Amino acid sequence: MPIIVNLDVMLAKRKMRSRDLAARIGIAEQNVSLLKSGKVKGVRFDTLEKICEILQCQPGDILEYRPDDEPT
Repeated sequence: MPIIVNLDVMLAKRKMRSRDLAARIGIAEQNVSLLKSGKVKGVRFDTLEKICEILQCQPGDILEYRPDDEPT
């Protein structure tokens, strides 16, 4: 899939656990885990906004476009 989710990288940079992020956003920890693994088809803008607010980052810090033919 050409969209790469770098949420785990941002969590590590901010020294925050998925559990803490989920609690602050108000979503289930399992949903944060699914988002981190890239196993979701989409993310709501308000959820993305809350993630960026809490992690003090931009959407581009979390989501990355990488064409299928580009090496990982």
